[in-house]
Amino acid sequence: MDNSKTFWLPEKASTFVDIVDPAFNLYLYISYFFFFLIIILVTVFTIKYLRRRPDQLATAQITHNLTLELGWTIIPLIVVMGLFFIGMKGYLHMRVAPAGYMQVNVKGQKWAWSFEYPSGAVNDTLVVPVNTPVKLALTSRDVLHSFFIPAFRTKADVIPNRWHALWFQATRTGVFPVECTQYCGTNHSYMLTAVKVVEADAYSEWLATASDPGKGKTPEQFGAILYTKRGCSACHSIDGSKAVGPSWKGLFGRQENCGAGGMVMVDEAYIRESMLSPTAKVVMGYQPVMPVFQGVLSDREVVALISYIKTLK
Repeated sequence: MDNSKTFWLPEKASTFVDIVDPAFNLYLYISYFFFFLIIILVTVFTIKYLRRRPDQLATAQITHNLTLELGWTIIPLIVVMGLFFIGMKGYLHMRVAPAGYMQVNVKGQKWAWSFEYPSGAVNDTLVVPVNTPVKLALTSRDVLHSFFIPAFRTKADVIPNRWHALWFQATRTGVFPVECTQYCGTNHSYMLTAVKVVEADAYSEWLATASDPGKGKTPEQFGAILYTKRGCSACHSIDGSKAVGPSWKGLFGRQENCGAGGMVMVDEAYIRESMLSPTAKVVMGYQPVMPVFQGVLSDREVVALISYIKTLK
């Protein structure tokens, strides 16, 4: 039997499952109990005190019942306080990472995620070792986002110009979806990535390669890797189809109308400026929504992306 499956919750893949799921089920069953209790009482009292004849007197007015009043005050108070302590205990555990955690910086922007490791590796998918506490330091380069891993039962808002943190410990290997749960603009629904959980040896091998993804590759090949890893694919197609930004297919060497900026030739200088200062010259028909990559892309990465764009005839 696969213990990772649940009846109505997402699959189970982190240590938080044993905290969140029992609390969720307890809250749900208590809600069921009181829902049906109220429905039954309303039905019984409606039938019992139904006025069946026009001349039938109404029930005598009841002005006070101390036992009843204490009951409906004290019992819900005990229930709510119990739920509060259960929730607070779980919340505090989920906010404080244990000693020996590894940290990854997470940056959100419209409409992609980037994961930066202490080794210098940058990836569009979060890769972590199994059975290891992982702390994520999250921030946004533009608007409010939210980082949610359903299988890990953890979520945190990602706020511009502020750092927020969450941690988790995956209990099994696999690939688990990550969603943005704050509406962040036109392509919000495409702001998807995943957590890839691997064994410790496989993680060490991946990190060694990811720390220098351009090693042994031509600028064009490195640019093709960066197209995905740096989130360019979220707004720019490579097949000619229109997206949030202009397609890269056939872009290099083309004349573009930038409105008040006049006609511009798409050359190395224009592409570099568009990456580092994207609102300087915006092509007619597109909104100035591209994030600034100044300080994000290294000069080597800019050159690689330009070289890749040149190949897309």
